[in-house]
Amino acid sequence: MNYEIILYIIFTFIAAFAISGINFNGIVKKGKILEARVLVIVLSLSLGYLLTNFVIAFIN
Repeated sequence: MNYEIILYIIFTFIAAFAISGINFNGIVKKGKILEARVLVIVLSLSLGYLLTNFVIAFIN
């Protein structure tokens, strides 16, 4: 159980780091900075969740 929480945290930070390299200027409307940040957070959490579940399933 403890390793799952650690994996969630690690993979969420890795996903956030990877997503920060994407230029969202063409996707997000001009002046919608808060919405762009929320999008990055949601994408990071989603990718972190998916990566963690993949690794846990792969280990088991």
